Amino acid sequence: MATTELLITDVRVVRPDDPDNATPEATDIAVNDGKIVRVAGGQSREDAANVVDGRGLLAFPGVVDAHQHWGIYNELPADTRTESRAGAQGGVTTALTYMRTGQYYLNKGGPYREFFPEVLSAASGNAYVDYAFHLAPMMSQHIDEIPYLVEEHGVTSFKIFMFYGSHGLHGRSASQSDFLMTPPEERYDLAHFEFVMRGIQAAREALPDYADHLSLSLHCETAEIMTAYTKLVEQDPSLSGLRAYSRSRPPHSEGLAVTIASYLAHETGLPNINLLHLSSEKALDAALRMATTFPHVDFRREVTVGHLLADVDTASGIGGKVNPPLREREDVEALWRHVLADEVDWVVSDHACCKDELKFGEDRDDVFVAKSGFGGAEYLLPGLVGEGAKRGLSPQRVAKLTSWNPARRYGLVNKGAIAEGYDADIALVDPTVSWTVRAADSESTQEYTPFEGFDMTAKVTDTFVRGHHVFADGKVQGDPQGRYLPRGR
Repeated sequence: MATTELLITDVRVVRPDDPDNATPEATDIAVNDGKIVRVAGGQSREDAANVVDGRGLLAFPGVVDAHQHWGIYNELPADTRTESRAGAQGGVTTALTYMRTGQYYLNKGGPYREFFPEVLSAASGNAYVDYAFHLAPMMSQHIDEIPYLVEEHGVTSFKIFMFYGSHGLHGRSASQSDFLMTPPEERYDLAHFEFVMRGIQAAREALPDYADHLSLSLHCETAEIMTAYTKLVEQDPSLSGLRAYSRSRPPHSEGLAVTIASYLAHETGLPNINLLHLSSEKALDAALRMATTFPHVDFRREVTVGHLLADVDTASGIGGKVNPPLREREDVEALWRHVLADEVDWVVSDHACCKDELKFGEDRDDVFVAKSGFGGAEYLLPGLVGEGAKRGLSPQRVAKLTSWNPARRYGLVNKGAIAEGYDADIALVDPTVSWTVRAADSESTQEYTPFEGFDMTAKVTDTFVRGHHVFADGKVQGDPQGRYLPRGR
């Protein structure tokens, strides 16, 4: 009788706690009941019910993609199914996806006590990878619900969209309360952001068992700066496409918002702050200055793979519109310098599938009419491994940036490493394969990609989610196996 359910043989395990550029250990991985039970070479094949030949490939901890947006543009059940397939294709085994009330997503307002169970029901049974949700308190009632969300549903991370004060998802907004579906007498502004911080800190104090994992994430752009610069850009006929969009949301708008958010964290005593998708040298500079100014605040800095791989010239058309925007090549190089200097904590996809018919307006060249956001989870790990290798980023650092660090911050205590007792979430990567990105090859329902034609030099060949072989032989396998993950317990 087999004593091991799954044995993955002949892999080179990448350990996030190994020294940079340590030679990954050649070994086997034994799995029972979805957990890794042994990592050692020479394990008996005869004792295993299922043996997968790892072919000497690199075995990374499954990607914990800490920034996705399931259901933002498509119905949540369908989007959960298709976009989690795209994630599995790229070695993602856990997706942390943002959710809020208001337009898009479920297109309704109201309390999270009513809204969030609908979200959980819609996603249930549709995910090919494990998942959790970050929630955004959009009105005062949501702040009061934070302890309930923590204890009842294991939601430990929350979000503020700083630019929603007077700027919509895609550009100027005429009616904030209509867009956000909040009470007309309330404002989504700096005072609200302060009270969200105080609410999360109060929950940390009232629920000490969860405190270490309770954090606030912020999309840092400044609405007033963006509104003014949008007018200037629209009057400049020399600017168009992604360059125009970047100029309309200038990098100093990010830097200013980072500074304001950081002072509010200091004022409210909230120590766990995540600065999301920093896209420019000015944003990273501000974030590092704030870390020095407020050393008692535990800042974490996030960058997306899109901002590391593409710029306003190399992205394939205005399908690359995203918030904050893709930037000039100088900012891309600056982001890489900060990654290599260990000044970035994790790298994410910011995956938001927006189909062609919705993404583009009648004028497909008008960037200000196009919707914001695009998919990319399928390119996160191969893109970072391949481009990182060219720049001296070690596999160990990649494992930290894509798995270990976000898992620790967001309370995913069983994720992030290939070690005994951890979930058997594993991505096998061939670092020698060259291939070209084609949207048609993606499992996503998005028909385009800003990475179209990009040359990749690493490829995910296999993905395991708690021991389930969900991606192999170039295809997603079987039925959805993903589970919702309550955190901090």
